[in-house]
Amino acid sequence: MPSPAAELRAPHGRPDLREALNPALRAETLELHGSVPASLGPVVNEASLRFVAALTERFESRRNALLEAREEYQVSMDGGALPSFDPSTRSVRSSSWRVAPPPKELLDRRIEITGPTDRKMMINALNSGAQVYMADFEDAHAPAWKLTLEGQRNLYDAVRGSLEFRSPEGRSYALRSPHAVLMVRPRGWHLDEEGLTFGGEAVPASLFDFGLYFFASAQALKAAGSGVYLYLPKLQSGAEAALWNDVLGFAEETLGLPSGSVRCTVLIETLPALYQMHEILYVLRERVLGLNLGRWDLLFSFIKTLRAHRDRVLPDRSVLTMDTPFMLEASRYLVRTCHERGAQAVGGMAADIPVRDDVELNGEAIARVVHDKERELSHGYDGTWIAHPGLVPVVRRVFEAPRPAPVPSEPGPDPDPRAFLQVPPGRPTVAGMRADVNAAVQYLESWLRAVGAAAIRYRMEDTATAEICRAQLWQWVHLEVPLEGGTAATPGLFHRVVEEEMGAIRREVGEERWARGEYGGARKLLEEMVDGAELEEFLTLRAGPWLDGSPLGLGHGT
Repeated sequence: MPSPAAELRAPHGRPDLREALNPALRAETLELHGSVPASLGPVVNEASLRFVAALTERFESRRNALLEAREEYQVSMDGGALPSFDPSTRSVRSSSWRVAPPPKELLDRRIEITGPTDRKMMINALNSGAQVYMADFEDAHAPAWKLTLEGQRNLYDAVRGSLEFRSPEGRSYALRSPHAVLMVRPRGWHLDEEGLTFGGEAVPASLFDFGLYFFASAQALKAAGSGVYLYLPKLQSGAEAALWNDVLGFAEETLGLPSGSVRCTVLIETLPALYQMHEILYVLRERVLGLNLGRWDLLFSFIKTLRAHRDRVLPDRSVLTMDTPFMLEASRYLVRTCHERGAQAVGGMAADIPVRDDVELNGEAIARVVHDKERELSHGYDGTWIAHPGLVPVVRRVFEAPRPAPVPSEPGPDPDPRAFLQVPPGRPTVAGMRADVNAAVQYLESWLRAVGAAAIRYRMEDTATAEICRAQLWQWVHLEVPLEGGTAATPGLFHRVVEEEMGAIRREVGEERWARGEYGGARKLLEEMVDGAELEEFLTLRAGPWLDGSPLGLGHGT
């Protein structure tokens, strides 16, 4: 880092941030644990890091208290309670109020493409013809220090229209104009960034991701007539949303931006948040754009939240589609909630991707995407997510069709809270165990190579896939759930399935790929998480130190 005496200056000439950042000026308590290349200077510098430290000092204690509240909530669920609506906030749900209207450039959000902050992927996504591109530091990002910093530099260049890439084969890629509107998803409240410590403690990863991006580019975006647009992940309550609201307000004030300069969309991807959507919109009403249904993380959260409830055990992952009753109820309720409050409702990810080398498989994949998006259109969604540029024309044709009339603007009564807890018929199967083991190992192997968004069997998978798989396996094994056919899901059966699936994966990928892969580490990580006495809250908390490129220098299995 530069010396403590170096002058603190914000981008674009805002003169002096010493007063605004004064609580964080104890240089001896702010320490980098990873190298920062010179090319990152415009993004990672003394002023930007002190801004992150100021955010940390002001808001970390509240974050920690909210994480403790999550633990207390889970204890109540494990004790037999079920999620429901909060009677103390009934007036918020029943009264009439509306969120602030969206800016002009975000009136149309029919197609949103998502992906990691990789330079080439970012260029292709921004040039894809989608209305929005969400650059993801969360589920599609393996948070190796080097990759996280490179992602920040890529955002810096994208904001300024200078994003370019030349492949090893000599092919050039460059950002075109116009292009998709840029949104950024920082990591969730539960994660820390070990590469920067303040007062001897790792800073919250959410504040690190947001702070560097905002400090480097908020003024440039404002000068270009745009704004800082965020996706907020993994929230569980209105209180957690209120913390984000205060973080954003403090950031705006510090850099001299008008209140409401930062706009956000909230992912509803936890079971508790389904019962807090009105509260989340209300506390963010001057900043929020809408809600997005994070469907796969929602399935994971269902399993995790109700892990101790034998009567809430879900069947195989393969049958848990958006046609599953509780997922349909969640989808319809999200749209209704958004439209009652003047917010945008954005649908979930189409994981299927085009299959270039097989016409028949490609046709089947496209048909699944069309079915998925037609259902969302019938529910009244204003837009949807895709993971591949090749799907833009496919989804555009769906969302150019007339949409149903918006739901009435006046709030209705709370739905039956049990509607979001319905378990579809059917028992888990040994085949389902095999599918979960296979998918988890293949994704974790990719993640351990710092590839957070991986094409596996013609689907774009991210962390949510592995989360569902390992949570199902843990629940089935620890409850020794009866499987279809009379077998119980015992630890012995699990380990036998793992051994057999490792052989199947080896045959599938071939010896060359197997030899240079991280399959042994992926297996060890999965077995440790499934064998553990407690269900790990998030695999990224457990797996982070295993990741190559960790600022702590830890290798796999350390």
